[in-house]
Amino acid sequence: MAVGRFIGWVLLAAAFAVLAWEIWGAWQTGAFPIHAAGQVWYDLHRASLNGAQAAIQRYLLPSLWDPVIVTVLTWPAVLVLGVPGVVLTFLCRSRRGGRR
Repeated sequence: MAVGRFIGWVLLAAAFAVLAWEIWGAWQTGAFPIHAAGQVWYDLHRASLNGAQAAIQRYLLPSLWDPVIVTVLTWPAVLVLGVPGVVLTFLCRSRRGGRR
């Protein structure tokens, strides 16, 4: 459970970082940019994006990349990172009764 909670917090931190980047861009340009998850991944490390595509198409299922993952990569990065982060931190939370 601790690993899932940690991954959830890392995803939430990444979502907040992307949101801060978008707010900074809005402050600089006057328009609020919404960055797609694929664009953020490409900007951070394009070789890993190409490697993930090659690995998924070669070793898993070729049709998984184009309709499914490409669609997710076009969604806003804040949602792609934030929603799983919230779900993981909620599902992996400590369920102890009472306060310490």
